Order: sequence, then C-alpha cells, then structure tokens
Amino acid sequence: MASATDTARAERPKRRSSLSWLPGTRLGRLIIALNVLGLAILVSGALVLNELRRGLVEARIDSLTTQGELMASIIEQAATVGEPAPAMDAAYANDIVLQLLANPKGQRARLFDAQGNVVADSDWVLDRVEMKILPPARSRGEDKGGLRLDLQMPRQEQPTPESARRALDAELRRALRGEHVSGLRRTGGGDRVVSVSIPIQHVQAVLGVLTLEARDVDEIIARERMALIPFILIAVAVTLISSLLLNRLIAQPVRRLARAADRVRQARARAISLPDLADRDDELGDLTRSLEDMTHALSERMDAIESFAADVAHEIRNPLTSLRSAVETLELVKDPAARDRLLGILKNDVQRLDRLVTDISNASRLDAELSRDQPKLVDLERLIFDVVALYDATLKPGDVRVRFQSAGGMEPVTVMGREGPLGQIFRNLIDNARSFSPPGDEVTVSLYRLKDEVLATVSDNGPGIPPENLETVFERFYTSRPKGAAFGGNSGLGLSIARQIAEAHGGTLRAENRLGAGDKVIGALFSLTLPGAGS
Repeated sequence: MASATDTARAERPKRRSSLSWLPGTRLGRLIIALNVLGLAILVSGALVLNELRRGLVEARIDSLTTQGELMASIIEQAATVGEPAPAMDAAYANDIVLQLLANPKGQRARLFDAQGNVVADSDWVLDRVEMKILPPARSRGEDKGGLRLDLQMPRQEQPTPESARRALDAELRRALRGEHVSGLRRTGGGDRVVSVSIPIQHVQAVLGVLTLEARDVDEIIARERMALIPFILIAVAVTLISSLLLNRLIAQPVRRLARAADRVRQARARAISLPDLADRDDELGDLTRSLEDMTHALSERMDAIESFAADVAHEIRNPLTSLRSAVETLELVKDPAARDRLLGILKNDVQRLDRLVTDISNASRLDAELSRDQPKLVDLERLIFDVVALYDATLKPGDVRVRFQSAGGMEPVTVMGREGPLGQIFRNLIDNARSFSPPGDEVTVSLYRLKDEVLATVSDNGPGIPPENLETVFERFYTSRPKGAAFGGNSGLGLSIARQIAEAHGGTLRAENRLGAGDKVIGALFSLTLPGAGS
C-alpha cells in the first residue's frame, strides 16, 4: 500500500525547463549553456573587433588610394615637362603634394622619381623625424670586457630601418612597373602604417611614384584592444558565476548527500531525509528522491524482517512447546496406548517443524531468487502442464487429482517472468486446494487468454473461505482449517509466498468463493492475473 509521501511524489507536477531545446538533461543543459555563454561572448567580441579592424584598414586603403590617384593625376597633368621624352618637374610636383595632402599630421606623402630617389617628403616640410625609444640603461656590471652578457630569452626579431627600407624598396619596384600597391607594413621604429603607392604615368612612361602612408593604424588597434577588455571581463565574470553556480548547485549538494549517507551508515539510521534537495527539479533532486525511496524501502524491509523473525519465532515456539511437553510426559506414562498417542504427537510436531523450516527457508530465499534471475519469455501453458503432470505421476489411491484445462489455440500463452517462482505459485495454490478437498476429489487448473493479460485459476470443491477471510488468507502464518482437519498440516506461508511472487511479476492474486444453486458455497477459487508478453 503506497504511503502518503509516495502519492505526493507521484502527483508532483514536473516543471518544464526553458532550456529544454538543448540536448541532455536539465542540469547538463544548464552547465552547457553557462559555459558556452561566456565563450560565445568572448568569441563574438573578438570577431566583431576583427571585422572592425579589417574594415577600418580597408577603408583607409580605399581613402588613400582615391586621394593618391587624384594627386598622381594632377601631377601627371601639371608637373610633366618635355617632349617627346617626358619628365617630372620635381619642385612643382612637391608643391602640388603639399597643397593636396588632406591630413599632414596623420599622413605622410613621399614622391619618388623614375629611379626611386626621393624628390619630395611631407616630413621635410613639417620638420618631422622618426623617433625610437631606446632600451633602458645598463649598469656597469652588465658589461665585461666590452661584451654584454644577455641572460634573457631570445626575443622575436624587431623591425629595423634596414628591413623597413627593404619593404619600401620592394613596394617602389612594383609601383615603378606600373602597379598600384597597397597594404600594411612596418616602419623602422616598429609602427604599422597603411601604405599606398601610385605610379605617376604619362601615356606608358612611369615618371615617378607617389606614396601615401597613414600612421594611425597602431592607435586604431590600441583602441580596439581597449574595446575588447569589456568583453573579456564579461566572459570572465560569466565563467566565474557559472563556476560558483556549479559549485552551489552540484558540489555542495553532492557533499550533503555523501554526509547524509555517512550518517545512515555510522549512526545506523533508517532513512536519508533532505527535503530541500528532494524538491529540486533536476538530476540531483531525482538522485535525492531515489536515495530517500531506497532507504525508505530498506527501512520497510528491515521492519518486515523483524516482523517475519517475530512470526517465525512464534510459530516455531508452539511445536517446540508441544514437543517438550510430550517428551516430559512420555517418561511418566506407562500405558502403551497413551505412549503411542504421545509418540504420534511427537511425530506430528516434528513433521510440522520440518514443514515450517522448509517454508521459512523458501520465503527467506524468495527475494534473492527474484532479484537474481532475469525475466524471460515463459510458456505458461507448458509450465502448468509440467506441474500438473508431476502431481499425476505421484498420485496415490484416495489422493486428490489435479486436472488442467488449457486455453486452447495454436499460439502459446506466454508471459515475461521467472519460470521457477511462477511454478511455485501453482504448486502452492494446488497444494492449498488439495488440502481442503475431500479425498478422491478433483482440483481444476484453468488458463485463459485475455486482451492484454493472462488469467489462470485454481478451483476446488472444498468448504470455501469465510467472506471475512478472503484477504486474511494471504497473510503470513495464517491458517483456517475446518473441523476434523489435521492440526499443523500447513505452515500458513504458501499463499503469502504466492501473492508475493505474483506482485513481483506485475500481477495480482485474489481469492473468492465458488457459488452454486441458492448462492451456496461449493468451493474456493484463486485467480492469478499476469501481464501478457506483449504488454
């Protein structure tokens, strides 16, 4: 019978998670979402800034290219002299460059002749020179014998004026061949510049090269890096928050569960009780409820074992008391007839003890057998036929016969279960029915196919069962015998074991009386219902 707690748990509504579209379980989805969120923020910020950087550089190249083509066109039209061998008027071209330079502070314009020599430079007019920060001064101890002892790790090669000059020369050579060259390169001081080199052409002749450089690339990149810092801080904050949440939602509850389990083990408590965790609608809540149910079932099992032990002690004490009284009286009785009666009592009590011990042993091993054997497909019709054939093979004159009425049909009647315990149900029911049947009478075992179930019945022609005892007969050690029946012939465990096996297979076992004319009781009927193999 289910408890109020079990009923409340079964009726507790399940809340649907807002992250149910993610794969996995609720807590797993939360872990995935929190960790992916921080990473997504960082990645999206980096992608946005990379796209911004690329767009700014490309926009700067386009702007410089447009400006350079305009200036080169004007120089070619206004500062070209000589026919048929044209040449560039360097002084006039220099004036044109300085007048047309859009941003003299943020840009640098240089004009080269056809041989690659500098004929004009905006930095000359502005008295601007390239600066390079010197390394920190070394103490005297760092130099020994004119040699510097460098104990640091080797650094990546830094740009030098020579490497910057080589990069500029390569750009000039391409421009002097008539190509428009644009891109990023470094100066001798290590600064990055956006450079555009436009050839100045008169018809097919290249008269010179105009180079425009934008020097604010490093400033743009530095601003972008500063803009990336909030994204990094947000990602770090999300990661820290997710870590704290995981610690609070997983690590601490698991630690509490472990400590509760230790208390159950060390203090020999009966059950784990953590109601705040059991109310959670995630895997830890499921685990807590499962542990509470498990320890509750173990507690009930311990109570059942204690009750069973008390019942066993009570049932064994009765024949032992009778044996002790008969043995003590036997020494005092001299009458042979009386001694024979006492010996008969002793024999009956020994048989009763033997039956009790056998049935108690079967009952105690039942749970282990049910948990050890795996369910499989059982042909119930063949099983009952084999059980009935065993009774027929051992039938003696005057014994109650057993008749089997099969379900008929071409297909076998199958159930999912354990063949040994299922056979024990029918043996217990048949033994019980035979014990209440008149000598030479008949017990009938019938099998029926239902829609999704299988029904088996065992009926007899005995005195029936009192209406108030239709459920009591399934209690342990309960026996109700008609007058004249042999005392101690049954242990009272057979029907209890049969119902326990039936419920372990998902079935039911109930008792009722067979009624004849005038509602007269003409026998007892035990009905066993089991789920079909396809249910």
